[in-house]
Amino acid sequence: MDDEVFRALADPTRRALLDRLAERNGQSLKELCAGLGMARQSVSKHLAVLVGANVVTTARRGREVLHYLNAEPVNAIADRWMSKYDRGRAQALAGLKQALEDGNMPESSDFVYVTFIRSSPERVWRAITEPEFTKQYWGVEFRTDWRKGSPIVWSFQGIEMADPEQVVLEAEPYTRLSFTWHAITPEFAAKVGIDEETRDRLVREPRTTATFTLEPQEGGVTKLSLLHTGRPGSSIVEMVEQGWPQTLASLKSLLETGSPLEQ
Repeated sequence: MDDEVFRALADPTRRALLDRLAERNGQSLKELCAGLGMARQSVSKHLAVLVGANVVTTARRGREVLHYLNAEPVNAIADRWMSKYDRGRAQALAGLKQALEDGNMPESSDFVYVTFIRSSPERVWRAITEPEFTKQYWGVEFRTDWRKGSPIVWSFQGIEMADPEQVVLEAEPYTRLSFTWHAITPEFAAKVGIDEETRDRLVREPRTTATFTLEPQEGGVTKLSLLHTGRPGSSIVEMVEQGWPQTLASLKSLLETGSPLEQ
């Protein structure tokens, strides 16, 4: 996979496409073609290379297919190569890595992360939904029957968070799960160090949505895609995009090695 990522980043047109997505994530093929002076088919081929390298992932919204940056492979390569080998080559990744991590994408309302886990969709589903797994790598437990429309009670370090808008939106076992994000209660804010002014702003914002998609791959691997959506400039999305990579990397470690990452 490393070779595929380096090949994807080597082409200036593909880097230009990534720059466009860094400026505004979640664009259609038509939007990405605008101003490039290239045929739609050529742009589509470049995007196929980026998708094949897992640097870009797609999600369907209505009739449109939207394209998103995916931080996981770039983070993995930067962490592996920057400290060991050619600094110049690694620095070519640094700007993109920073764009993916620092949250400076003001026009984007979505966060996307895709990872491949050597485990079955059934077991990955259990890791997302069952307390015996979630409390190990995430530190949270859910109380719900995981049926569409059902409420979800979040439990975090002895704090319980319940809210009428905290519900399951979609639930297709082993395939797709979507739910609204939890309420920022005074107790939770105090526990994690959120000040009252920030909490007030978060409470007034519309709810965001976390959606997991599970796709079986060859060799007993599951492709796990996360899409966390909110309105443009959502403070919640900006906050959770810092934590999702660590959480999902810990989930992957738990399923593949039997132990989550150290917090």
